[in-house]
Amino acid sequence: MAAARTRTRSHLAAAAAAFLALAAVPAVLCQAPGPAAPKGPPNVTAILEKGGQYTTFIRLMKSTQQDTQLNSQLNNSFGSGYTVFAPTDNAFASLKPGTLNKLSQQEQVSLVQFHVLPQFYTLDSFETASNPVRTQASGSDGPYTLNITADSNSQVNVSTGVVATRLGTPLRATQPLAVYSVDTVLLPNDLFGVKPPASAPPAPSKKPAKGGSVAEAPTGGSADAPPSGAAARAGLCSLAALLLGAAACSFLL
Repeated sequence: MAAARTRTRSHLAAAAAAFLALAAVPAVLCQAPGPAAPKGPPNVTAILEKGGQYTTFIRLMKSTQQDTQLNSQLNNSFGSGYTVFAPTDNAFASLKPGTLNKLSQQEQVSLVQFHVLPQFYTLDSFETASNPVRTQASGSDGPYTLNITADSNSQVNVSTGVVATRLGTPLRATQPLAVYSVDTVLLPNDLFGVKPPASAPPAPSKKPAKGGSVAEAPTGGSADAPPSGAAARAGLCSLAALLLGAAACSFLL
């Protein structure tokens, strides 16, 4: 009987030890695994393709190789990050026919780069952005810029000097890349602004006569000038009067 009780106590002790061992397992092992963190840098083309309405912008980025350049920059070094304003297909359809075709290859590159900021911006950080904001595009006069402001309704407005629009839904807003949808193609003032009229060439100045002064027409007779007709006839009259008499003089006059 005593042996039975001893075995029972031994079984109870073993069960208690097993229970305590299970209770000591970390609770984290019982939790469901969360979503896996994205691997590697973001791919701007993949983000736009997932958005589903940026076909024209994707094609323009690929034809100018700006998709490859931006993805390479994101892959090599995050730095301050980047922000992309992605016009929808409807935005490009609203342009005047032939607008893109009239641009040279370099101007198309500048147009795409004008939609990229060399810094990561959240919607809230635009409220403290210092205008004008520099873009990736640049020309002979320096970087192309635009103005970004936030109104009282927390709407972010973008102005290029030619067009203005509001930022739409962010396709991505995680460091190092933010991508925002826009309903208007951002036209840089450097390419689409009103050009100043060409200035007229200056009128040629009058050159002075050789010797440093302008020659003037003579204002009076010279002592060596030949006598006038009346003076010549008077001289002949005097000579004739001496030789032929007064009658000859009246004939000459």
